[in-house]
Amino acid sequence: MVTFLTDYGIDPVTLAHAVEKRGLDALFLTEHTHIPTSRTSPWPGGGELPRRYAHTYDPFVALGAMAAVTERIALGTAVSLVAQHDPIVLAKTVASVDRVSGGRFELGVGPGWNREEMANHGVDPGRRTARMREHVLAMQAIWSSDEAEFHGEFVDFDPIWSWPKPTRRPPVLIGGGGPTVLERVLEYGDGWIPLRVPLDGMDEFSARVAELRERADRPMPVTVYGAVPKPGALDSYVAAGVDRVLFELPGPETDGPAGIDSTLRILDAYAALCP
Repeated sequence: MVTFLTDYGIDPVTLAHAVEKRGLDALFLTEHTHIPTSRTSPWPGGGELPRRYAHTYDPFVALGAMAAVTERIALGTAVSLVAQHDPIVLAKTVASVDRVSGGRFELGVGPGWNREEMANHGVDPGRRTARMREHVLAMQAIWSSDEAEFHGEFVDFDPIWSWPKPTRRPPVLIGGGGPTVLERVLEYGDGWIPLRVPLDGMDEFSARVAELRERADRPMPVTVYGAVPKPGALDSYVAAGVDRVLFELPGPETDGPAGIDSTLRILDAYAALCP
């Protein structure tokens, strides 16, 4: 399950309880630090940007609360815009959430699309993918070494002490579906999160999954973000080599209890699809 968790929808603890109670395996949250009121970046979904984009919880704070009230489900981001974070600070945040969750955290990452949002963080949109790479590599160094150091174009620090360390190096799942995404997955990822794979493009997608696995020197799980919630579609994902699907849980159309009840009914329907 993946959702834009908002301040006007279901709260983090109620949602986490509901997902685990229904026997689902994972709950991932999206991220936008903010949305500039004046922007030129078109929304990839087309049309006006939905309300939910400006109302999301900080995913790491929310996931920490979810970790404290669950025992089994995987918790993660899909995706965190890591280029917009200080990597030293984010490494500690991720390690902390991982420890609170008992090693259930997965860090999905992506370069983002909103150029005005990036600019407010001092990120050059034209170099966002290169910056994302360095931020991930720097965090992996911090998680893995007692005296980590990193020297790159965007991130540069001499040996540091930073604890807590995570229970294990958190899996980094690389988001995206562009022509070079597999290169990023193979270099510094532990898995791939393609976005909304259309059923009529399943043959091409299956070939990319096969290529990824053939080229990888380690296990390389594939998680589809925004899977089509139909039984036949799930069979197609399995045949293509997908390990996990994330159904997108839409935000409520109505604020308050009625909206929460609507969200839980959708969650029931999704749970009924899963074996």
